[in-house]
Amino acid sequence: MASIVEKVENLVKPKIEQIGYELYDIEYVKEGKSYYLRIYIDSPKGIDLNDCEKVNNEIVDILDEADYIKEQYFLEISSPGIERILRKDEHLQKNIGKEIHVKLFQKDDEGKKEYQGNLQSFNETELTIDEKVIQRKNISQIKTVYHWE
Repeated sequence: MASIVEKVENLVKPKIEQIGYELYDIEYVKEGKSYYLRIYIDSPKGIDLNDCEKVNNEIVDILDEADYIKEQYFLEISSPGIERILRKDEHLQKNIGKEIHVKLFQKDDEGKKEYQGNLQSFNETELTIDEKVIQRKNISQIKTVYHWE
């Protein structure tokens, strides 16, 4: 059975692409007593508040009609940000050769819980940054790195 995120992605992705944006990611989370459906969009020119409003207006009725989410929730449309989380293989693929920051669930054999370096390669079970092989099952988060100057 498909998860809520998968159902929502299949539902809204065609509409988001039709109006000129990329669906970057979706998350459905409970924070405190409230549920949030966060839809991250992107485009080559970047994302501003008007873009988020436009996407919201195009998909809110589609989501209401599908009624996949039974709980009351807040819908948030956002850019993935300049230092974006890399969850999907397609995100990793776009960042081969670029600097990333990896956080682990717990310290590894070297006593480290974080690594930063250039993403060299990845597969289903591991990724390699600067010659260091890290098991994907041990990774809690992967983000791009932006150097503020």
